[in-house]
Amino acid sequence: MVREGPRILILTTFDLDEYVYEALTAGASGFLLKDVTAEHLFDAVRVVAAGEALLAPTVTRRLIEEFARQRRTIPAPQQQGLPTLTPRETEVLRLVAQGLSNPEIAAGLHVSEETVKTHVSRILNKLGLRDRTQAVVAAYESGVVVPGTRA
Repeated sequence: MVREGPRILILTTFDLDEYVYEALTAGASGFLLKDVTAEHLFDAVRVVAAGEALLAPTVTRRLIEEFARQRRTIPAPQQQGLPTLTPRETEVLRLVAQGLSNPEIAAGLHVSEETVKTHVSRILNKLGLRDRTQAVVAAYESGVVVPGTRA
């Protein structure tokens, strides 16, 4: 069962990295800039309300670049992974962290979309996470996913 909690969408004029990181750490599921169109804002509200995560494209690009920069300048820790996950759950987590949707993961693994949803739910539950955004952060922080590499 997925942990339910408040679903928060941050709408701000400030896209400084420290604000983004603090918002995600505090549990925000979405982070958009105020220059977003009304249509995209409505879509974002629907996405976050559905339990998914959403970041402004410029924020996403900077987060990826920062992860990659840190990996180049800081020696990578011993890849510990997430020992409570099964090999299949770890594989699904890697694919989630690469930005694939449930249908894309299902097609790639030759399983049903419902099976992928079950895996994602178990991952979130085992790791005590609220949503896919937190799962992506956990994947990078644990070394399950290394920026700049594709599985």
